[in-house]
Amino acid sequence: MSIRAVFRPWQLAVLQCAVFLLLGQAFVPRLGVEADEAVFAGPFFAPRDNLRTIQLGHSHFPLMVMDYIGTFKTLLYQPVVRTLRMNVWVLREPVLLAGALTIWLFYLLLRRCAGERAALAGCSLLAFDSVFLLTTCFDWGPVALQHLLLTAGMFFLVVFAQTRRDWWLMAGFFTFGLAMWDKAVAAWMLSGIAVAGVAVFGRQIRSLISRRRAAISVVALLMGCLPLILYNVRTKGSTFRSDNHAGAGNVSDKALILLETLRGEGLFGYLTAEDSQTPRPHPPEGLFQRAAFGVSECVHHSRHNWMLYGLVLAVLLAPITGAGARRAILFSVSAMAITWSEMVLVGGGGAVHHAILLWPLPALMMGVIFAGASRQFGRASLAAVVILLAASQLAVTNEYYVQMVRNGARASWTDAIFPLANYAKATPARQVFCLDWGMLEGLRLLSDGRLPLRQGYGGITKAEAAAMVADPSNIFVGHTQNAEIVRGNAEELIQFASESGYSRRLLAVISDSYGRPEFEVFRFAREP
Repeated sequence: MSIRAVFRPWQLAVLQCAVFLLLGQAFVPRLGVEADEAVFAGPFFAPRDNLRTIQLGHSHFPLMVMDYIGTFKTLLYQPVVRTLRMNVWVLREPVLLAGALTIWLFYLLLRRCAGERAALAGCSLLAFDSVFLLTTCFDWGPVALQHLLLTAGMFFLVVFAQTRRDWWLMAGFFTFGLAMWDKAVAAWMLSGIAVAGVAVFGRQIRSLISRRRAAISVVALLMGCLPLILYNVRTKGSTFRSDNHAGAGNVSDKALILLETLRGEGLFGYLTAEDSQTPRPHPPEGLFQRAAFGVSECVHHSRHNWMLYGLVLAVLLAPITGAGARRAILFSVSAMAITWSEMVLVGGGGAVHHAILLWPLPALMMGVIFAGASRQFGRASLAAVVILLAASQLAVTNEYYVQMVRNGARASWTDAIFPLANYAKATPARQVFCLDWGMLEGLRLLSDGRLPLRQGYGGITKAEAAAMVADPSNIFVGHTQNAEIVRGNAEELIQFASESGYSRRLLAVISDSYGRPEFEVFRFAREP
């Protein structure tokens, strides 16, 4: 009995979304809270920035978290944060749901563009992608809502093109506007989609254009990103001045990052610690972990998938696909090339959470090609290729899980943030000064904004430093020497305090669950 006899195509797509969610559950509790992952919650707790808020009646509406990141995610989380105590499950489950919804919308998009075969093939390649899963679960880019909004916008515009109902046109451009507000670098992807769409589907687009529809598109886009526009009117274009880092940088390094993202290996050593960095590796506990460790041994600790081979195969098979499929392929390739080139030229592309913004276009292209080729070679060939590629992706995902169980994480992802938050909440202090990047936002989130946190580095004057160290009720949090992210901040303050007649009094050294000292908590006291 075939799978199609048991499941309808849409049910298989739902199953893929469910598998994505289940895989995500294994990772939710494994890492600490990273600063960029928690930054969206700043407007809940931080002092109000008048440039980034507007007054609506008796309340203040936050426009932006920072110059290029809006408060769309903040507002979505607001009911959750107000009603539930914050922890990693509350933090990460909503973005995993957003990732599952992205996969479902991607299935609907491909089904309308290229049929059921392409939809199921592309949906499989996206749902099992290790980097897509991990960047969604931990969402430090942030990328989860970017994928959701951009995929939804493309789907709405395809529905408009097929039905000619203006409501879908408005929904598509409004959604693109929300993507711009959520994170202004959505302009990279939107410009790639726009240029590629005009180049490949110019005739169809011209047949749909009218003055009324052009007005609808512009108004809907502007309404979606209205908070971003208001903020830039107030700050004289702060978004574009701060995020436009002109220069391509090292293009070869960024091309390598893109390749590592495709192969699924780009997050080893960043989200996970290596064996050499772990004094006390954890053995597997329970049936599930033992099974994961066993699979890792069987596949020789696989750290990269076969997607590069799949891409080469897709390129070789592209000529035998139909004309309609070739247009979809050309659109995908053009949009990716334009987006990545623009990303690199303005100083982006130097991290995996930039490269992953190109997704789901690689899955779209490969799904369309494999589906088209299957009409020549049969459905069994399509199923075999997709299953092999998905299995290679799952093997890499399993290795990430094994690495996290065995070695945990270092630097900004350390799980020592949890005992640090508990210690800080139990220690009386007038102010808690964070002396390195990567801890303030996580502590603020985990304490529900109750800790009197202050940034103790970067632009601190001598007068401010003197006031900080003179108050014995203040406590200071820094990384240990081997865990420092921005080196020298704590040492500089300690040296200044010593010259001013104060000595450091160590209160606690906070280690992670693997025995690595990560944080130091101390006060200053006047020398006798």
